Amino acid sequence: MIQPAPRHERVSVPGLWNTVAKTPWAPVLHDYETFLTSIRQLATPTVRNYMNDLTAFMTFLSNNNRIDTITSPNRRQLRSYLAWLAAHRYEKTSISRKLTALRTFFGWMQETGRIDKNDTDLISAPRQPRKLPYVVSETEIERLLATPDTTKTLGIRDRTLLELIYASGIRVSEANSIDTTDVDMKSREIRVFGKGSKQRIVLLGTSAANWLNQYLSQSRPKLATRQSVDALFLNNLGGRLSARSIQNIVKKHALAAGLDAEFHTHNLRHSFATHLLNGGADLRVVQDLLGHESPSTTQIYTHVSAEQARKVYLSAHPGTNLKRRNKTQDQRDAL
Repeated sequence: MIQPAPRHERVSVPGLWNTVAKTPWAPVLHDYETFLTSIRQLATPTVRNYMNDLTAFMTFLSNNNRIDTITSPNRRQLRSYLAWLAAHRYEKTSISRKLTALRTFFGWMQETGRIDKNDTDLISAPRQPRKLPYVVSETEIERLLATPDTTKTLGIRDRTLLELIYASGIRVSEANSIDTTDVDMKSREIRVFGKGSKQRIVLLGTSAANWLNQYLSQSRPKLATRQSVDALFLNNLGGRLSARSIQNIVKKHALAAGLDAEFHTHNLRHSFATHLLNGGADLRVVQDLLGHESPSTTQIYTHVSAEQARKVYLSAHPGTNLKRRNKTQDQRDAL
């Protein structure tokens, strides 16, 4: 059975240190980065996002000559910061994320005794418009999976990658970090490390398992070099396939399959969850497979299923389209 293996690595954000290197904030931010990486054991991309989000706030403080004193921002300063972000045309989702980063950072500072109070919780994030995730049909998924040229080494790799993401619903960062030692072909299980380096086991269906077996036996040995080590998905030079490369591969085949230009890797995850629910899967099961901590995060897929059901009903049921029904009746009367 697959055994747990915690992973984390240190992250540095040069732009951030250029902003605060000669201020009292520098050692505090170094300590905070260490806390996120070593104590909370967050994934590298998550730590990088936290630190990058703090860059915007440090830039704001620097522009307003308020970067030399380590204090918690008051309501007025926080409102000014949010207004500054809006003036620089940040999306509402980005503003909310940056506010969350501030809350976490200043909450940590208060807990560690660096500041006496924390007013970040007193500020509300901008209201977010509810957007349903873009989900494609099962027929479109089949068309997507069929696009790689599986007579070629990289084609088998691409087909396996597409099959695995759709079969398991994993994130691009999770697909990127899979090692061969994480794969258990007998039980059709793969160990992945999600947000916060939290481990979970995902499952493979027959098709994905067959393609993965073919990739491991035929394609990966041809791509592997000394630098490959245990990385599962390799590029044409034998290195670990990067998250950006995975996104580009999915985008390339999505366009070849005639899917929307906005289709990207996460839409495979959305489609995985929605198709499971449409097939009768329990919401809690889907939550566990996706690695969501809260069922409210998974709940949006029930809305997607309901919206899809509504579209099917409106397009298929004769009683929902009076014009079509009346036209049909007129045609009958004419006979």
